[in-house]
Amino acid sequence: MEERKIVKFKKDEHSIKEYIKNSLGKGKISKIKIEYTPIGEKVIISTHRPGMIIGRGGERINELTSTLKKRFTLENPHVEINEIDQPEFDAQIMADEIALALENFGPLKFKVIAYKTLKKIINSGALGAEIRLGGKLPGARAKSWRFAEGYLKKTGDSAKVVDRAKSVAQTKPGTVGVKVSILSPYVVLKDKIVIDEKLIEKIKSHKDLIKEKPKHGNKNK
Repeated sequence: MEERKIVKFKKDEHSIKEYIKNSLGKGKISKIKIEYTPIGEKVIISTHRPGMIIGRGGERINELTSTLKKRFTLENPHVEINEIDQPEFDAQIMADEIALALENFGPLKFKVIAYKTLKKIINSGALGAEIRLGGKLPGARAKSWRFAEGYLKKTGDSAKVVDRAKSVAQTKPGTVGVKVSILSPYVVLKDKIVIDEKLIEKIKSHKDLIKEKPKHGNKNK
């Protein structure tokens, strides 16, 4: 019985997130987080376009709050906006941007769109990025296209800090799947070694200690 309640709770939460994304439009939202507090539900929307989400005088936020109360029976929802300063490091925003470009300009220009977005991410300072496109694209049938540059760990602890997201473009020829992976320059890489003056001095001092260490062994009589 308890498991059914948890499943229903998760389904309802997913429905709320999908409704918010669809109502506000593709390409405007990165992530949606719902926190439950004693005074009500806090809905945190991460976006790089806060003005478009809030609306004039906060009318869009008020409309969304009202819908969350009536349609999803939330007791006291409170919508907060978390502004993303550098959308180039957000995989979801970049994936949606590619999907929108494919819908607007068509899949014939998929290489131009992918390379342009990749350069935009890398030129902003990202350590690495990868874009994968698959579906109804010109050329070979059922072929997946990959565009990548920089450093992007696939396994281990470093792979956990890579931001990954998916999006879908509905073009005239058919559906195109978009996958984006970005390694931000602000993440902490545990296996990264920075060779600076401090490290060089440490290595030198370690070598000097080895040289000065007396050798022990049997002396020939």
